[in-house]
Amino acid sequence: MSEAVAEVWRPKYNVWAIALTVTLATFMEVLDTSIANVALPHIAGNLSAGQDESTWVLTSYLVANAVVLPVSAWLATRLGRKRFYMGCVVLFGISSLLCGFAPNLGALIFFRVLQGLGGGGLAPSEQAILADTFEPKKRGVAFAVYGMAVVLAPAIGPTLGGYITDSFSWRWIFLINVPVALVSLYLTNKLVEDPPHLEVERKKATRIDYVGFGLLGLGLGSLQVMLDKGEREDWFHSDFIVSFAVITVVSLVVAIIWEYYEKEPIIDIRLFKNRTFTISCIMMFMLGLALFGTTVLLPQMLQTLMGYSAQQAGMALSVGGLVVMMLMPLVGRLIGVTDPRYMLAFGWVVTAAALWHMTGLSLEMDFRYVLWLRVIQALGMAFLFVPINTLSYTDIPMEKNNAVSGLTNLMRNIGGSVGISVVLTMLSQRSQAHQHDLVEHATLYDPTMRATIAGISQALRQSGVAAADATQQAYLRVYLNVQRQAAVLAYLDVLYIFAIISALMVPLAFLMKRRKKTSGSSSEVMMH
Repeated sequence: MSEAVAEVWRPKYNVWAIALTVTLATFMEVLDTSIANVALPHIAGNLSAGQDESTWVLTSYLVANAVVLPVSAWLATRLGRKRFYMGCVVLFGISSLLCGFAPNLGALIFFRVLQGLGGGGLAPSEQAILADTFEPKKRGVAFAVYGMAVVLAPAIGPTLGGYITDSFSWRWIFLINVPVALVSLYLTNKLVEDPPHLEVERKKATRIDYVGFGLLGLGLGSLQVMLDKGEREDWFHSDFIVSFAVITVVSLVVAIIWEYYEKEPIIDIRLFKNRTFTISCIMMFMLGLALFGTTVLLPQMLQTLMGYSAQQAGMALSVGGLVVMMLMPLVGRLIGVTDPRYMLAFGWVVTAAALWHMTGLSLEMDFRYVLWLRVIQALGMAFLFVPINTLSYTDIPMEKNNAVSGLTNLMRNIGGSVGISVVLTMLSQRSQAHQHDLVEHATLYDPTMRATIAGISQALRQSGVAAADATQQAYLRVYLNVQRQAAVLAYLDVLYIFAIISALMVPLAFLMKRRKKTSGSSSEVMMH
C-alpha cells in the first residue's frame, strides 16, 4: 500500500472520538499491571495462601502479557485489527469477572493468565489504530492521549488499589473492569474501522509461524519468571533461576535467527535495520525501566522506612501522573512544530537531573517534599513518551504499523520488568553492603558510639526500664537505626544508577533521523 493511497483513506467518524475509545481499554489494561500490588496481603489472607505464592497473581499476568505482545502484530493483521482488538477486550472483561469471583489462588492465577493474554493485545493495537487514524502531522497529539493513559495508569494504580481494597474488597479491583470493557466494546464496534491496507496484508498472512511463536513465548515467559523470582531465589546461586536463564537465552537467540530468515515471521526482525526504530526501542526500554522502577522504589521507601500507608504512598506518585497528563497535550502539539529529537534530549536531561536531585532525600523529608520530587521527574517523562512513539514510525511503511506498535510496547514492558527487578536486587545487596560498612564503625571503641549507648540507656532508665534491659534496648535501637540508614543509602544508590542511565540517553537522541516533510505541504510523512 503506497503512502499516497494511505493518505487518501480517512476514518468515517471523528478521529478524537476514536482516540478516546481505544484509550479507554488500554488505560484499564495498564492500570491492572499495578493496581493489584497493594492488595496482595489481602488476597493471600482471604485465599489462605502465603505471601510468596500470592506474587504469582502479578507474575502470571506479566508473563502472559510478554508472550502475547510480540505476536499481537501478526494476529491483528491475520484476524483484522478491529476484530482482534474487540476480541482482546472481550477476553480481558470476562477474565476480570472470573478473577473477581475466583474461589482459590490457583483459579485466580489461571484467570490472571487469561486476563494477561487479553490485555497484552490492547496497547499495541491502540497504538497502530492511532497511527493509521491520524495523519502524520497530528500523530503527536494522538500519541499524547495514548501516553496519558500509559503513564497515568501505573501512577494511580497503587492509590486506587489501596482505596478499593481498604474500603470494599480486593475482588473489586478486578470487577471494576467489567463495565469499562462493555462500554469499550460498544464504542469500538460503532466507531473503529480497519484501513484498506490491512485487508491486503491480511490476505498475505496465510500461514502461522508456529516455531517462531513457540520460541518467543518460551523465551519471554522464562525471562519474566526469572526477573520476578530472581531476588527471592538469590539469582544465579539458584538452580531454578539458572535453568530459566538458559531457556531464555537459547530460546530468544534461536528465535531471532529463525525470524530473520522466515518469510512470514511472527515479528519482523528486519525492522531493527532502521537505526531510528532501533534507538526508539532502546529508549522505550529505558523509559519503562525508569518509570516502573521508580514507581516501585518510592512507595516502598515511604512505607518501609517512613511509616506511610499504601494509600498515602500511592498519592505521592499520583500527583506526578497528573502532571504528565496535563503536559501530554502540550507535548503533542509541540511535536508538529519542533524537532522531536530536541524534545527527547530535553526530556532525558530533566529526568536525569530530577533523579540526581532525588539522591538528596532523607528520612526527615515531609510529604510535600516527596510530591515535588515526583513532579520534577514527571516533567522529564512527559517529554519522552510521545516523541519516542512518533519517531519509531520514521521510514516505516504503513503496513508495518502493527509490527512497530507491538515491538515498542514489548520493549516498554520488558524495561518495566527489568526496572523492578533491578530495584529489588540493588536494594537488597546494597543494604547489606552499607550495613557492613556502618557496623564496622559502630564499635565500643568509638567515643560517639559509647556516648550514644549511654544516652539512650539513661533515657530508658529514667522512663522506668531496668538497667540491664535498658542497655540491651539501647543496642537494639542503635542496630535498627543502622539498618534504616543502610536502607536509605541503598535507595540513593539505585537513584544514582537511574540518573546515569537517563543521562546516557541524551546523545542517542541525535543519532535518530530527522523527520522530513513533503514538498509544498506542512504534513510530516514517513519516508520509505
